[in-house]
Amino acid sequence: MDKYYYELTITPSKFKEEIENFLMERFFNGIEEKENSLILRSEDSFDELIHELKTYISSLEELFDTKINLDIKLSKKSNEDWIKKYQESITPVEIDEFYIHPSWYPKKEGKINILIDPALAFGSGHHETTKSCIKALKKVVKKSDSLIDVGCGSGILGIVANKLGAVVDACDTDPVAIKSTKENFELNNAKLNNIWEGSINKSDKKYDVVVANIIADVLVFIADDLKNKVNKYLILSGIIDKYKNKVLEKYKEFKLIDEIKDNEWVTLILERK
Repeated sequence: MDKYYYELTITPSKFKEEIENFLMERFFNGIEEKENSLILRSEDSFDELIHELKTYISSLEELFDTKINLDIKLSKKSNEDWIKKYQESITPVEIDEFYIHPSWYPKKEGKINILIDPALAFGSGHHETTKSCIKALKKVVKKSDSLIDVGCGSGILGIVANKLGAVVDACDTDPVAIKSTKENFELNNAKLNNIWEGSINKSDKKYDVVVANIIADVLVFIADDLKNKVNKYLILSGIIDKYKNKVLEKYKEFKLIDEIKDNEWVTLILERK
């Protein structure tokens, strides 16, 4: 472990949710929100991410014909302080019968315990979209259902689905996510039927449930692949509420049976007509 780490603070004048989504697709050590700022911490350089962010901001400005002021602050800090502060800030999440906790917290009696260390994973149950996806899974998953988690990240949604009785496949375009999902399934004594690097189009079968907690633009882009692989239910998340109709338009041959809102985020449960 390095003695120092970098802290990147990003404060945009507008489009904070879109920028957060953009960063979540590229940075996997957790993003802290503080007032109007997004704070990222890593032992690695942020140079490439800052360059990509500036390119994305330029695209947003061109698309919406507006000016976005972006305040970027980069500082170097002691690693010991970061780890202590980070662990103190991450507390367990309780979603109905599921108790999702990091390794520095004990299990909870009477709950389905899921161990996820946020610093080593993509999803830890704290983000609104993860919470609402878990609630959506509870509504539709039946024992022995076949399910695929598209963009599996830490594997948390697949683990929950397996605990509910589903036979789970998973995929992600990032090899780090594949490694993380395998490790977390093993850590939680969950069974992973199959996993691969890439998207759902690499699968040769259909599933009772397809869950994709990504972002609205990607859900629109891969809509045909998702629709072609589902028999019963689609759970779509990572959607900012104002983009809900844009997503629904691409899935209009499905029936919207429920939507779960949490702050500005919405998770959609769709059923094949």
